[in-house]
Amino acid sequence: MNNYYSFGRIFLTIIMAMCLIIVPWPSFLASINPDWVLLVLIYWTIAVPERIGIFHAWTIGILIDVLTGRAFGQYALAYSLIIYFCLIMHKRLRQFPLPQQGLFIFLCLLFSQMLLFWLNNIQRPVQLHTSFWLPVFTGTLCWPLIYTTLRRIRLSRRTK
Repeated sequence: MNNYYSFGRIFLTIIMAMCLIIVPWPSFLASINPDWVLLVLIYWTIAVPERIGIFHAWTIGILIDVLTGRAFGQYALAYSLIIYFCLIMHKRLRQFPLPQQGLFIFLCLLFSQMLLFWLNNIQRPVQLHTSFWLPVFTGTLCWPLIYTTLRRIRLSRRTK
């Protein structure tokens, strides 16, 4: 019973992150809106790697593709590659303090943005604007808040 309950918490936080992606933000906030789902997936992969893996990242990426109207498989590819790297590094990442984790998060978000830009550029030529970098920086700045919030959720009922 505890396994279902704790996976329900993980699933609920991912659903909340999906809602933050599709909320109609004002134009300025929409341009700096980080990839909430990827940040939540990274946290859960680092915290409980036996429960969240590449299959979950791929499935959630497909759902994000459908929610955002992007080409099918873009987010799925980006999420699964980043979560694979997080699974490889999760034991080290748990030992890092938050500033070092922030650097890792910055690199993950940057890789995701670059991969999505490259995939969009294959479909049709796209220019790289300065607003392209803003979600990477805001996601990195939001990492300590996401980390502490999700950690409290995870430890509130001792979710493994």
